[in-house]
Amino acid sequence: MEMKIFFVITALLVGVAVLFAGCAQQQPVPVTPAPTTTAPVTPAPMKNIVETAVADGRFTTLVAAVQAAGLAGTLSGPGPFTVFAPTDDAFKKLPAGTVETLLKDPQGQLKQILLYHVVSGKVMAADVVKLTSAKTVQGSSLPISVSGGTVTVDGAKVIITDVQTSNGVIHVIDAVMIPPKANIVETLAADGRFKTLVAAVQAAKLDGTLSGAGPFTLFAPTDAAFSKLPAGTVETLLKTPEGQLKQILLHHVVSGKVMAADVVKLITAKTVQGKNVTISTKKGVMVNDANVTVTDIDTTNGVIHIIDKVLIPPA
Repeated sequence: MEMKIFFVITALLVGVAVLFAGCAQQQPVPVTPAPTTTAPVTPAPMKNIVETAVADGRFTTLVAAVQAAGLAGTLSGPGPFTVFAPTDDAFKKLPAGTVETLLKDPQGQLKQILLYHVVSGKVMAADVVKLTSAKTVQGSSLPISVSGGTVTVDGAKVIITDVQTSNGVIHVIDAVMIPPKANIVETLAADGRFKTLVAAVQAAKLDGTLSGAGPFTLFAPTDAAFSKLPAGTVETLLKTPEGQLKQILLHHVVSGKVMAADVVKLITAKTVQGKNVTISTKKGVMVNDANVTVTDIDTTNGVIHIIDKVLIPPA
């Protein structure tokens, strides 16, 4: 009997041991995950101005012109530069055959035209709208105006802004800009409507000044405007050209290049003569009692606005 009880107890103990052993085998063994590393993603390098223009596809004529003029290396360099970039459609607006003619002498006028589209430094759109002009790499000033939310540079509309590149920024424009070739006096002389004004400027020895660096804004009376003065007035003034005549002429000149879009924002403007002229826009644009008939004649050293009367400074 005791032996039988011994075997029963032994069997129970073995069963319990097996049960615990089974449970122990079913427990999950914690596994420490192996450390993982993710390689950093290197962004693609930003393209320079020339590479950006090539990749875009809308500037095939511009790129060809830049390469022909030997400017691709410069515009791929460190810069920074601001480029007002005309599209292929902009080049198509030029008279037929113009591009082909320019490409025959790429180091001549073509190069000057291209450099007229480039400004040193990185000038973003937010800064462009604060300017009235910007000095180009070509040497001439580029007139800038803002009207009704539209920005124009020398008459070309800016249609896309702030195209970032590794060496500057591109602003896309809808027309090709042509740099001026003549200064104020040369422009007046070539026009044919300002014989009296040119003669007066030369007699008063102001032609050197108005051919200088400037920039100047000239409100230029035509020959017809001078003919409105009382008979004999011009002849009398020419007898002492460095007296009253000089003061009258200087009363038509404002320092700086003030384009029409900026003129209309003014109430007065101080002339080089020292006195102010009054500007109003109630009946067209008027300077004192003279109507402005033509605006924004660009020159190498400023801008000319044509008026229909001679401005007489107050005594």
